[in-house]
Formats: sequence, structure tokens, C-alpha cells
Amino acid sequence: MSYLAKKCGVRFRPPSIILVYTEEGKEKTRLHIMPVRNFSQFSDCSLAAEQLKNNPRHQAYLAGISLHQLQKMYYLLRGHLRGESLAESLEKFQQEDTINPEEDLNKLDDKELAKRKSIMDELFEKNRKKKDDPDFIYDIEVEFPQDEQLESCGWDGDSDEEI
Repeated sequence: MSYLAKKCGVRFRPPSIILVYTEEGKEKTRLHIMPVRNFSQFSDCSLAAEQLKNNPRHQAYLAGISLHQLQKMYYLLRGHLRGESLAESLEKFQQEDTINPEEDLNKLDDKELAKRKSIMDELFEKNRKKKDDPDFIYDIEVEFPQDEQLESCGWDGDSDEEI
């Protein structure tokens, strides 16, 4: 049986992930409550979201929900357990979920780098134009203004030296 997710949310007491869905071909809206167990203020939200998404009991219901959205729900739960307000948790999640162009990615550990790459991949897929899109143009030609004097760099100039 196939389910169509309408809304996904979180309930703080008792801690649960709530899914509002309809069954395929039916109009009736239903509620699926997934209790969150063994989760504390120190838990890893990514790992918890993956475990829930791969749980055979909930897998069919969560097929239409992205892993990113589940991570956000767990992040909100974790923030509540830490005593943060909902607005504070959302703000912190937004900060972690965006890429700072000034950040030096060479200084990150493997886990943080993988997280940043995942965010960039997701953003790329969201903004990518596919052949089936109505506003897709195959060959775009753009002329860039040449108002300023171009600077030359030492490394890109012609050199008579042998390598």
C-alpha cells in the first residue's frame, strides 16, 4: 500500500514524530504517530533520523518524507530537551543548514565536511534545470561586460620557460 504524506511534525510530550497522510486512491486523512525512544539532548539527530526512516514499521509511511526533514524534527526535539524555545531551535537549525561562503572547508573534520557537501548537493539538485523543465534552455549565451581593465596574473601569462 502506498501513502501520500501531507504534513510532518513533532510533538514534545510525549516525544513523537507525527505524520498526517492519505492512502493512495482514498480521500480520508489519517495520523501516524511514531514515538521517539532512547533520544536525549546529546543524541545525534542524523543517526536517529536514518534509523527511523529505515525502520520497517514506519518505512512505508516515511517514503515521501526526506531524511533532511526528519533530521529537522529530531533537531527540534533535541532543542526542546535542552530547554531551548522553538524559535531558538529553528534558528540554530537554519544556521547549521546553510553554507557560509567565508568558511574554510579545509579546516573541518570529515563528519562536518560530509554534512556541508550533503547540503550543497541538495541545494544543487533543488536549483538544477532538467530537460523536462518548462523553462529549460539548452544553449545559453551570455555576454559579460568588459567595462573594467582586466588584470593579468603571473601564472597565466605566456612564458618562454621550459617545464
